[in-house]
Amino acid sequence: MTAAAFTEASTSRTIMVSDMPVHYHDVGDGEPVVMLHSYGIGTTGWITFHKVLPAFAQRYRCIVMDLPNFGRTGPVVYNEPLHNLQARTALGLMDALGIDKAHLLGNSQGGQSAMVLAMKEPQRVNKLVFGACHIRTGGDLYLMGNRPSEGSLITRETRDNPTRDNVRRYLQTHIDDNALVTDELVDYIHGHYTGNPDHIEADAKSVSVPYDHGVDLPNITAPSLIIWGRYDRMCVFEIGIAALNNLADSRLVVLNNCGHWVPFEKPEEYTSHVLNFLQGW
Repeated sequence: MTAAAFTEASTSRTIMVSDMPVHYHDVGDGEPVVMLHSYGIGTTGWITFHKVLPAFAQRYRCIVMDLPNFGRTGPVVYNEPLHNLQARTALGLMDALGIDKAHLLGNSQGGQSAMVLAMKEPQRVNKLVFGACHIRTGGDLYLMGNRPSEGSLITRETRDNPTRDNVRRYLQTHIDDNALVTDELVDYIHGHYTGNPDHIEADAKSVSVPYDHGVDLPNITAPSLIIWGRYDRMCVFEIGIAALNNLADSRLVVLNNCGHWVPFEKPEEYTSHVLNFLQGW
């Protein structure tokens, strides 16, 4: 399928993983790249990565997964570290598709889950790209970041009262360039959240248990690219510096005038840095 031909609908696939329907997009040919999407109400794999897919699909087989209780994956009730569930689901999707080893790309919650997968199953990961996420080592506090962050607070407010106006405020907090917060984007996010009451119910019944990454961080052997937005109001970029300090084979890119949704907000720069890393190092 050519880049010009593929759409959200034409690339849509669903497969059962551990008795749960997992929705994903399958685009391109070549080495597999598994993409895990951003945090927040109404987000999907497609909205996070669709701007970079045309370039990636020319070189790689791109598997863009909706995480549990997002998009069309789930519903599932859980009582464990959320990112462990997300990482295990991504690994289950790889198994179901017959993918032994892949590059992992994750942004926000997807970045944290990509890290967990690389920690737990290092033999299944070629190269790792992540950012806009948390890295907790022994409960350490961030120097510059507030907790809960501004992004977390507006997400909670919008989850409690998901009007279109609140969705717009939520997006304007996560995306630095507010010109990108169009009516079309607001409607997409609002519709994906309010249109999945089964996901909302499952999340309300679930508990995400805290998880200390510090114990397993040394298990990450994959060469890693850490990529962050300078004006991320959800996860401040100093977390990227902490990740750099903890991973020996890593490099950090910080994009100016960019918020939490890096692949969405700076697709050309994201594509350039990531493809160079996957192909060159």
